[in-house]
Amino acid sequence: MAAASLCIGLTGRMASGKGEAVRILGGHGFTYVSLSDIVRQEAARQRRAVSRDRMQDIGNRLRAEGGAGVLGRRVRERIAASDPACWVIDGIRNPAEVLELKKMGAFFLVAIECDIAVILARMKRRGRTGDAVSEEELRAALDREWGKDEPEDGQQVGRTMALADFIVSNNGTLAELKGRLEAVLTKLGVEA
Repeated sequence: MAAASLCIGLTGRMASGKGEAVRILGGHGFTYVSLSDIVRQEAARQRRAVSRDRMQDIGNRLRAEGGAGVLGRRVRERIAASDPACWVIDGIRNPAEVLELKKMGAFFLVAIECDIAVILARMKRRGRTGDAVSEEELRAALDREWGKDEPEDGQQVGRTMALADFIVSNNGTLAELKGRLEAVLTKLGVEA
């Protein structure tokens, strides 16, 4: 079992561009894993429909039952049992998950930052199944994810982003996002 030599975690609001960041880092040889995969597996085990709200509820339940860092711990254990040297970890939404992932040593958290107006426009355009539809619903989903009225072990993206080693703005083009992520890779000693 080889230890991962570099792990980049991603956090940020929904529709901020984390999925695009995953694709960009994948192009640099990073293997993808998401904390949300664990939540999806639990939803499938329960044979429950998977909406964003349901995913958040299941993730919160898993954290309440197993500790706020449980999803991070499970991903850390998966990485420790694998061979790839570089990982990109998506779906980090609670500070305790960051603390679990930092136990790997070479873990760096990247916050993808984006203006709310840009996020709302993206969410309306992408129309994912299970996403809120009206602007009011979208804003409520963003507030919940940020940590508003959430328990300590629930969704806490705002507090999680505050722990970032790097903050990458994504209000512009994909080319700009790629350039900013490659600048982070260069700082970490990875050829971009």
